[in-house]
Amino acid sequence: MKVVVVESPAKAKTINKYLGPDYEVLASFGHIRDLPPKDGSVDPDADFAMIWQVEDRGAKRVAEIARAVKGAEKLILATDPDREGEAISWHVIEALAQKKLLKDLPVERVTFNAITRDAVADAMAHPRQIDQALVDAYLARRALDYLVGFNLSPVLWRKLPGARSAGRVQSVALRLVCDREREIETFVAREYWSLVAVLATMEGATFEARLVGADGRKISRLDIGQGEEAQAFKEALERAAFTVANIEAKPAKRHPQPPFTTSTLQQEASRKLGFAPARTMQLAQRLYEGAEIGGETVGLITYMRTDGVDMAPEAVSATRAVIGRTFGDDYVPEAARRYTTKAKNAQEAHEAVRPTDPGRAPASVTRYLDPDQAKLYELIWTRTLASQMESARLERTTADITAKVGERVLDLRATGQVVVFDGFLRLYQEGRDDDADEDGGRLPAMKAGDALDKREIRATQHFTEPPPRFTEASLVKRMEELGIGRPSTYAAVLAVLREREYVRLDKKRLVPEDKGRIVTAFLESFFRRYVEYDFTADLEEKLDRVSNHEIDWKEVLRDFWRDFIAAIGETRELRMTQVIDSLNDVLAPRIFPARADGGDPRACPACGSGRLSLKIGKFGAFVGCSNYPECRYTRQLSGDGESGGGDGGPRILGTDPETGLEVSLRDGRYGPYVQLGGDAPEAPEAAETPAPAASDDGEAEPAPKKGRKAKAPPKEKPKRQTLPRDIPPDNVDLDIALKLLSLPRAVATHPETGKPIKAGIGRFGPYVQHDKTYASLGKDDSVLEIGANRAIDLIITKEQGGGRRGGSADPGKVLGEEPETGKTLSLKAGRYGPYVTDGTTNATLPKGVEADSYTLEEAVALIRARRVAGKKKPAAKKAPAKKTATTKKSAETVETGETAAKPARARRTVKKATPEA
Repeated sequence: MKVVVVESPAKAKTINKYLGPDYEVLASFGHIRDLPPKDGSVDPDADFAMIWQVEDRGAKRVAEIARAVKGAEKLILATDPDREGEAISWHVIEALAQKKLLKDLPVERVTFNAITRDAVADAMAHPRQIDQALVDAYLARRALDYLVGFNLSPVLWRKLPGARSAGRVQSVALRLVCDREREIETFVAREYWSLVAVLATMEGATFEARLVGADGRKISRLDIGQGEEAQAFKEALERAAFTVANIEAKPAKRHPQPPFTTSTLQQEASRKLGFAPARTMQLAQRLYEGAEIGGETVGLITYMRTDGVDMAPEAVSATRAVIGRTFGDDYVPEAARRYTTKAKNAQEAHEAVRPTDPGRAPASVTRYLDPDQAKLYELIWTRTLASQMESARLERTTADITAKVGERVLDLRATGQVVVFDGFLRLYQEGRDDDADEDGGRLPAMKAGDALDKREIRATQHFTEPPPRFTEASLVKRMEELGIGRPSTYAAVLAVLREREYVRLDKKRLVPEDKGRIVTAFLESFFRRYVEYDFTADLEEKLDRVSNHEIDWKEVLRDFWRDFIAAIGETRELRMTQVIDSLNDVLAPRIFPARADGGDPRACPACGSGRLSLKIGKFGAFVGCSNYPECRYTRQLSGDGESGGGDGGPRILGTDPETGLEVSLRDGRYGPYVQLGGDAPEAPEAAETPAPAASDDGEAEPAPKKGRKAKAPPKEKPKRQTLPRDIPPDNVDLDIALKLLSLPRAVATHPETGKPIKAGIGRFGPYVQHDKTYASLGKDDSVLEIGANRAIDLIITKEQGGGRRGGSADPGKVLGEEPETGKTLSLKAGRYGPYVTDGTTNATLPKGVEADSYTLEEAVALIRARRVAGKKKPAAKKAPAKKTATTKKSAETVETGETAAKPARARRTVKKATPEA
């Protein structure tokens, strides 16, 4: 018996069918070992010795492989064809060697780029040994990430309470996002005007021409900067006579893009399908592992982690044949197209991402795939075919037009473009992140010397715009251009930034959160070298050289560690005032924007004499006055009104027509909220009085005891309402504020009880309520807009046992049956996040994992690990009854009007936090 180790159980099942009964194929479920999350796992003083431990879920995998190799004639390692796959194979060998199971056992390494019968058979016929250079590159990356995380994180904790290290590559990606935001904030718009003439030929066909010159000088896009100048040009054009000076038509070609790499696949899936990079990679993994078609599981695409753009010769031939059959011979170029990668070192899975069989059209496999898989497969298939199709032939026409006004000569130009032969454009056109000007369609027929009739002259005012925020696609593209990270890491990098709340997605654009900007400012101030783009790209290049057998991996670590630990030592000695001063300077455009009156943006608006500065508190960063505690002025970091009052005070929205009270938007400790009326007035202190006082019902109330003051009437708190997450503070106006303040509102009548169903906002967010039944709204529901049908559906589902306490009515998504127990596994939404359940055991998904793309195999591994953990957990012992003294609880009123009980004093415990690499 020959034992084969692959990474996923789905792949194991398929490959076992291909290889037959003489092979036993087992899955490692990814990595089986990792560095323990504690100090000393990588020891620079011992020449970077690394301690590995078998993970909990890996122990069972190792035991299964160890059982299988006893008495086996050969061990074949068939993990993925990239650096991580090579490392997993190395870990398997190391784990078995520790058990002394490899003494006389032959070990071979095979790789295949596609899970098809032919590809697997060819790989088995050409085995090799473990590529130690790829393993060394993996070890270097893992050590670097560990050393950065475990040494930088404690510095961040001490200097920026609540901050966490974003990681070696993630920190640089975060800087890209923050730098773009800084460009946007400091951008100064510039006015410019465009002059366009709508002209007509002698046959009456109209077209547009743009002013490009006047009196012998060229006029570029931004040259006309004043309305007066634009108006003068318009008046001249109104009186001008127009003639065609020259017309030129030139042929042009547009060539197709190469087939997908990991990076371009993530970019196009984001643009065209709206998939996050992590989602794209999860779907591609499932397409790579295959679907059951015609009674056999077949991999549908080649390996999806690659820098390469080339395709195997047989794949090129098959693709050209499909193009000829589908579109005709005119769409097949005379010679096959060959593409070369632009990456500095494309060493991972050299072939591009393509269909394993180009003849397998999307329509023929759609019924075997879920909708998202089908969309991604169609995208890969069309891109692959288009890459081998004939170029599009275009005709670009330029007409130069002269406008004469007395002695003056004004120059205009009209451009047009038409597709003479569509070529690859018939099937596919690459998406773009941002709109760009395109040439118009075909210009009407005209020739030099023809007179033209003026129909309209337009002078249009424009303003330059700041650079757009990054989308996930454009950030991946920029990282690739700079050489930051590698294709297999892009999805994880973006996931970490969002998981740690350093960035958020707003209309598909990445917006840095305040905590992300503070961390970036700190790193730029004190660890600038390690977030520089060139330094990070250079380090990536060195790691690639390690994988090419060019340099020693420990040499790379020594060079890095020497300077890095010195920088850590210097930063430990920094005083907090030095850190704050530096952050004030770097973040000034954000937290101290220029004032409209030209005054000092850092002058305290409350006391006038204090200076505003960044403050770090237990609830995060904020801006406060230097005269504290005499002056208690504070506001959130945003100084431009993004989170309420731009100057730290309330933003007045208007007056409530019913009560006449002022409606304002304010910042609270727990976020922005709207308020009806001003701050609660201080209750006057009652004077001493021995005489009885009359109550409202005419009965005499007992007088207070002599010498005591009468109890002051309680303060009346103004009505407040927290903003739901789906309503940005910038969008709040008087109408929205009044709707929020009117909550809860009746939205429907229960079909059985006749009682109202109300919508409101509670402690856990927006909800609908019927009697004592509550159901949280889904992420796509709006508390202000939810209708009767949706509200009734949520309540009925909750009353029938669906949903969750404090959560939306979610019946769950069935993933499939667990092989060993036969139980059905479902994915549901829980109060603490999505979880997997078999009806008895529940297991919460790890933080940052995309629930929509969670697979059955992942769920099986998670639920089994949860069962094991549950068995190990000791039964709770009933504590003996104990008398305790009753302690009066005190409470503090927070800005949002909620009352939070102060925690009882407990024995102080020290818990060592684990830094995140």
